[in-house]
Amino acid sequence: MEGAPGPEAIAEEEARLHRLRARVDVTCALLRQGRLERRDAEALVAATRGFALELFPGKEGVFDLVLAPRFARLLDEFCLAPEAPRVLPFRRP
Repeated sequence: MEGAPGPEAIAEEEARLHRLRARVDVTCALLRQGRLERRDAEALVAATRGFALELFPGKEGVFDLVLAPRFARLLDEFCLAPEAPRVLPFRRP
């Protein structure tokens, strides 16, 4: 068959998928358990996205369609919101 990937190409793709899956699993676990501030959690997700795009160049759309919603839900559910500035109440004499 012309254009069909060979066994080496298939094995290499499976190895990259395994690496990506492991990285995504670790990122998700850190988001669930790390009690990270939102800024740090977003940096972690951005690093994972960069890793995914190194493994699969040109697949930004796939990441954004498949993994971004999952990460967004975890960010919203488990990340610490940045502390709001404290405003001291005005005390009347």
